Formats: sequence, structure tokens, C-alpha cells
Amino acid sequence: MADILPRCTFAIISHPDAGKTTMTEKLLWFGGVVREAGMVKSKSGDYAKSDWMELEKQRGISITSSVMSFEYNDRALHLLDTPGHKDFSEDTYRTLTAVESVLMMIDSAKGVETQTIKLMEVCRMRDTPIVTFMNKFDRDTMDPFELLDNVESILKIQCIPMTWPIGSGVDFKGVYDLRTKQIMGFKDAENPFEPKLVDATNLDAPHVLSFIGQALLDKLKEDLEMVDSLIPEFSHEEYLNGIQTPVFFGSALQNFGVKELLDKVTEIAPTPKGRNAVLPPFDNTADEVFIEPSDNEFSGFIFKIQANMDPKHRDRISFLRVCSGKFNRNDKIYHVRSGKEIKIATPLIFQARDRDIVEEAYPGDIIGLYDTGKYAIGDTFTLGKKKIRYTGIPSFAPELFMRVTAKDPMKAKHLEKGLSQLSEEGATQLFIRRTTNEKLLGAVGALQFEVVKYRLEDEYSVPATYESVSWEGVRWLKFADKKQEDQFCRDYSSVIMEDTHGRLCYAVRTEWDLRLCMEKNPEVKFYKNSDYID
Repeated sequence: MADILPRCTFAIISHPDAGKTTMTEKLLWFGGVVREAGMVKSKSGDYAKSDWMELEKQRGISITSSVMSFEYNDRALHLLDTPGHKDFSEDTYRTLTAVESVLMMIDSAKGVETQTIKLMEVCRMRDTPIVTFMNKFDRDTMDPFELLDNVESILKIQCIPMTWPIGSGVDFKGVYDLRTKQIMGFKDAENPFEPKLVDATNLDAPHVLSFIGQALLDKLKEDLEMVDSLIPEFSHEEYLNGIQTPVFFGSALQNFGVKELLDKVTEIAPTPKGRNAVLPPFDNTADEVFIEPSDNEFSGFIFKIQANMDPKHRDRISFLRVCSGKFNRNDKIYHVRSGKEIKIATPLIFQARDRDIVEEAYPGDIIGLYDTGKYAIGDTFTLGKKKIRYTGIPSFAPELFMRVTAKDPMKAKHLEKGLSQLSEEGATQLFIRRTTNEKLLGAVGALQFEVVKYRLEDEYSVPATYESVSWEGVRWLKFADKKQEDQFCRDYSSVIMEDTHGRLCYAVRTEWDLRLCMEKNPEVKFYKNSDYID
């Protein structure tokens, strides 16, 4: 990752089963990261490189965001593969704050689906540029124009096709490149990674007719006339502003149309942008500053924490997005929240679980920091004790709760350690009930509890029982003084909890209870998320 290569930090988003992980694998093949681009889960037992967690391999889904770095077309690419399932949306939302652009996968038989809509809303918050891939054209699909209209009407983004499909399913012949006026053949290519190219400058040429047949040729001519008359030219500026999305058609599974997509991404995707931050006291009155990538002083923020990426060493990695300046190995960087300088001797760069030590990093790079539990999602790091805090990293209040108890009382400490480390990743949150010392796990999605249960047994050897708790939510509390805090905790002792940072929380049994409590205690502040305020 030479410093002269322009950075391209992007994520893949989609509804579950739209082909996101398959696409990730194919992009890694073009980037030279993997030698074989096979199926996500083949008979030989091979799995997508991005799905490194054992449970991901068993279920064939992405459970945690993965970071993969490689070079392609003279650009240094950082690809962040994100979970598609709604129960892991927090991880995906936070990952999207660390990227400059997005690749959106659409299942061409189904069109826009629920999770894609939610992820698009997150992209809209920052006007993130989006490239779209209409996947699975080797199967029966919706009509291409119907697909474009589906995306435009639901996601409110203008679709500009870069390629055009010729047939679909058993009749799929390939795609027509609107820029080069070439047909890229699907089934007759000798090498599946190098499609057969047919010159289609003259669509009436005999070799074009013999290649795709009369019926598909007539349909292609009709479609191209409509594209030419109805669809405007692609504007790079409108793409960068999130108004237009260039659209490609193909099949990630068959590796068809992927190279053209990756070529376009590396051609038009933006380099690192500036980011908003605030100055002390980091509360609602804080002054805002805008940090440019060209700023000479290093700065960055933690957007993801992952425990046990290497189960043999029980390690914990915090993923840091470099926002400005240059980072050098062995630098002492300033941890703004704790006010301490920390020497980083072994910064890492990734291909999913695989890792290498990196000597330097620049804006747009993602590096891993070994973490003993000192860091938290949203933490800002700077060089030279510069006090800023990057904003826009979302946190979420849990909606579902489980009481967790170790089956073997002798493993209570192991349970607490495991729950604490897993909750620090941000997908679940751990609370301790003050009166009973019960351990309560909070999450937004039910599948998160299944992941915790599996990982506790697999990584920490702690079987536990899980009992649902019928609470509707939680609120973080802030008091004017210690006297007010003590009185409130006495009055509501049965619903007072502490999170892993020792902050007081109020467990919401019902919305009616919460409103009544707030009316009786107007001086107490109730917060729906856990963003710390110094």
C-alpha cells in the first residue's frame, strides 16, 4: 500500500442473500488476495475469505464486518464486507461511517428489499456515492427497465446503466457495454474470468446476429433506443453527491460483469474526504471543526471492535479509520477519551482474519490496534495531544433483553469476562442489575443472542442459560449532583442498572412507566443512546 496510491475505502451493502459475500470473494480474486474464486460454501469445504468466524461458515451468512485491503488499477482499496441480516444492522451502520463510497447489490429477481432500504437511509445521511450491481442475471429476473424503475422509485436515486443485459436465465447471453459498444459473452467464453468480446458497433453485423439470435437482437435494439432517449448521461459530480448511481448487470456467482464493475469503482470512487469533529467539552454546546485529510497531524477513530479473531491468543482488535495526517509504526498516539498517550508497536492491516504488520498508514486506510479493553467504539485518536472528537458514529439503545447465568457456578467469572468482551464489540450491550448483580444482555436483534451463546461456548467454554426479560428499552441517566443520584437510585432500585463503563441506566418496563418517572423527576436527564458526554 504505497503512499502514492490514492485510497478507495468502500463497503458492500445488500439485503440478505442478494450475493454480497459472493461478490466480495470475486473482488478479492481480482485483487490477487485469493487464488481461487469458487462458491461461498463449496463441497470441498472452502468458505468466503471474508466469513472467517466459525458460525458464519456454518450458516453461510456474514455475521460481522470484515476488512480486506488490496491493490487494483493503481489504487489502494479497503473493502469492508458487512452483515446483511437486520439483526446485525448496528455493525453495518457503524461500518458505513468509515467508508467514502458503497457498492449496492440488488437481487434482480426481487428488486429492492427491506434491509437495502434501511442501509440506503444511512448512506443518505452522508450523501455517500453508490455504484449498483444488478445480480443473478444467470437466473430469471425482472425486466431491466422495471428493475431501474424499482430502484429509482423506492430508493430515490437516479439509475444510469453502464452495461445492458442481453436476456436472462437460460437465455442470458451477456451484457452490452454502452461505452465501448462491445458485447461481453457469458457462456461461450473459454475463461470465465475473461468473457468473449464481440464488436457490436454495428448491431446489424452478421456476427452479432449469429451470436445472440434474432429475438434477443431485436429486444436489444429496442432497449438501447429507449436508454438513449430516456436516460441522461452519467455525471461524475452527481454520483459523488449521491444523486446518480452507475448500474451494472451480471452474475457475481458466475463472475460475470464483476471486472467491469471493479474497473468503474476504481475509476470514479472518491478519495478520502474531510470529516466533522467537535472540540471540548464534547457536549451539545461544543464547537464543530472540519478535519481535512491533508491536515498534517494524524487523527482517526474506532468504528469496530472484534474479540477473538485469533481464538488461540484470545486477542481483541480495534479497527481504526485514519482520517488525517500520517501514522507511523511505534508512534505514540493520544487517546482523547482517557487523556493518555499509547505507543502502537504492532499496527495491523487485514485480509479478513489474515493480518500483517504495517509500517505506516494514510487517510482512508483501516488499521487494527491490539486492545486490552481500553478502547471503545467512537474513540478518537490524535497525534500531539490534540483534543477533538469525531462525530456521526451511531449507537443504539437495545430493545431485547436476556438474563444470562452460567450453568456451572465455578465459571461465573469466565462468563462475566466473555460477556464483557463480546459486548464491547458494540453488537450487544451488557448491564449489571444493582440490587441482584444479575447479568443482563441487551440487543437490537434476536439473532445476536444466538451469536453470543455460540461464541461463549466456542471461544470461552462457558455454557449458560438465557431467560428473556420483558423490558422495552433502557435510558442512560445524568444527575445534577450526588444527592439527586442517591435519592433516585433508592426510589427506583429495582430498575437501576450499570453498563460496562459503570454508567447508571434506567430499565424501561413500559413507556408509561418511563413517562411517569420522567414527570416525577424533571431535573434528571434521560438519554436514549450511550454516547459519552465529558
